[in-house]
Amino acid sequence: MALTLPGHSAPAVGFEVPLEMLAACHGRVQHQCETLLRLDTHLQTHGADRPAQEAASAVMRYFDTAARHHHEDEEQDLFPALLESMAGSDAVCLRELTASLCTDHRLLEQRWASLRQQLLQVAEGAASTLADADIPGFVRLYEQHIAREEAELLPMATRLLSNVELDRIGLAMRSRRGVVTVTAAIALQP
Repeated sequence: MALTLPGHSAPAVGFEVPLEMLAACHGRVQHQCETLLRLDTHLQTHGADRPAQEAASAVMRYFDTAARHHHEDEEQDLFPALLESMAGSDAVCLRELTASLCTDHRLLEQRWASLRQQLLQVAEGAASTLADADIPGFVRLYEQHIAREEAELLPMATRLLSNVELDRIGLAMRSRRGVVTVTAAIALQP
């Protein structure tokens, strides 16, 4: 379920509404986690057939790029912007929250590295099981992490960050992904 943030209503989630984009990414992470759970079950019955190989490749592609960018968006842009905007009691809460979420990111990245090695074998058809993977633990950790970000981090960011700061974060997110901003030039006819 995507988070609706006050003050931002856009027909599509994009870099101009970075908090909604981060929330939408949570939905995509959850979708990939569901795919991992289904893949584990599928492998037990069908082995590393073509659909299993394709699913393993798609999950790896997502977590290798989009999920990594999501963590970078938060750690390099959102967290520093929030810490800079701190006021009063928010200061202690924000420091604890961002430190805890960074710790989660490191743990998720460690678990992903291990899981990825096993998925790579499935994608290549070299393994037909994910028996040693703790997929439920990985999914559970992501679920808890996302719940905390949506309950605490994003509402706090909505409350504390200015439109100028949100625009800066959106531009940084766009740049991180190599998305070029195209400005239309109007040719004047004599």
